[in-house]
Amino acid sequence: MIILKLGGSVITRKEATEPTLEPVNLDRIAREIARAKPDKLIIIHGAGSFGHLHARKYEIGSPIHTKGELQEKRMGFALTQNSVKDLNHSVCHYLLEYGIPALAVPPSSFIITHNKRIKSANLEIIEKYLEMGLVPVLHGDVVPDTQKSIQMAVVSGDQLVNYLSLQLKPERIILGSDVDGIYDRDPKKHTHAQLLEVVKSLEDLQFLEGAQTVDVTGGMAGKLKELLELAGKGIESELINAGCEGLLERTLKGEKVRGTLISK
Repeated sequence: MIILKLGGSVITRKEATEPTLEPVNLDRIAREIARAKPDKLIIIHGAGSFGHLHARKYEIGSPIHTKGELQEKRMGFALTQNSVKDLNHSVCHYLLEYGIPALAVPPSSFIITHNKRIKSANLEIIEKYLEMGLVPVLHGDVVPDTQKSIQMAVVSGDQLVNYLSLQLKPERIILGSDVDGIYDRDPKKHTHAQLLEVVKSLEDLQFLEGAQTVDVTGGMAGKLKELLELAGKGIESELINAGCEGLLERTLKGEKVRGTLISK
């Protein structure tokens, strides 16, 4: 089994002021997955501009002090959930167009967190879908939280990768971003940034400016923390550029490509 994470920055225009798809990327990614024909596959995609705009505006996951704040956050929760559901529908649509039996599995329907970390999740349904030969498609979402002070939380695609990997033990974890992997500094700002082929600790990234960028899911630092936790338990992951044509297909087929390995 392979767990494939598609970053929100690849399938949406993440910095857009309204939810905006990257349809060219989505179409090509779906085509490459279809060509690679992986045996068992779970796809998890980020929320990108479909989730971060509402979640940030309504500060989902921050403490609730008054009934008025609770009422406002309830609306923000619903708006966020509906927006990411629209993105999930689009992702599944492109996959289905290429003959991939993609099935939407929104985390808000089966996950509960405590203080923003997954507390319980009924994974039997995902395991059953895999047995049936279907491709479950999950995404960054908002979910109920048992911490009374917040009552609701954002669950990032990266936390989903972490949790599902620990529970389901995939053979491979592939994360497709909009850069070639992890660099010693932000490659979008520094032409001499160096790609790190292997990362084993956050200490390897002490000069990584990207680790300072923060969105509602924790940015690059949050992503790496999740992956390093997996690596510490013997589960490696590969970061590649899913925006580069052909790279995802080759990776899914088992070929070694340019990228970063997160390892123990």
